[in-house]
Amino acid sequence: MKEKEAREEICRVGRSLFERGYVHATTGNISVRLDESEGGGFLITPTDACLGFLEPSRLAQLDAQARQFSGDKASKTIALHTSIYGATAQSDPNTRCVIHTHSTHCVALSLRSQGHEFAELLPALTPYFVMKVGHVPVMAYHRPGDPHAAQQVAQTIERYGQAGTPIRAVMLSRLGPNVWHDSPAAAMATLEELEETARLVSLSALAPEPLTESQLDELRHTFGARW
Repeated sequence: MKEKEAREEICRVGRSLFERGYVHATTGNISVRLDESEGGGFLITPTDACLGFLEPSRLAQLDAQARQFSGDKASKTIALHTSIYGATAQSDPNTRCVIHTHSTHCVALSLRSQGHEFAELLPALTPYFVMKVGHVPVMAYHRPGDPHAAQQVAQTIERYGQAGTPIRAVMLSRLGPNVWHDSPAAAMATLEELEETARLVSLSALAPEPLTESQLDELRHTFGARW
């Protein structure tokens, strides 16, 4: 993705997420890892910026060592984002975008959990959740920007990858999901499916039954689902 296109896509996705209520006020952030042909490094939304009103020229730009050299001050979550890019190098080397939001229904589910380090946010409830999202481990609570959170997320990504079930999302307890994919549009679609599944759970009077193992096998063999 060209730098100009990446800047425009970050702003487009940010505005879409804001207008539909996936983020509010100045919560959430989006980053893109630029191709080596574009000089490498990263673009990320500025700290305390509203995703609904981003300006392409004001996005923070950093080099490959995450040292900022242009734009407004980078989001404090850049350490977490770069940890995700590094940790996915083996299981998902084409990862180019990370999105973090405070999506309401995902956060609500994390408030119900007991905060276990390796608990998962949702079981395999719908075929599209299994196919488009996959496992979503819940991270123990850390304050926003805490470097320990970045370390925990990286270790979890590597652990799932080594087990043969690469992940595309983690849930930061009491904060919100981080999702990643090969483009801003694909990362946003992953986030949408995750939040919609969380919303379905919140609307269910009883705990819904997950898909059976044979149904999961069919999704793995037909669509290559990571479950």
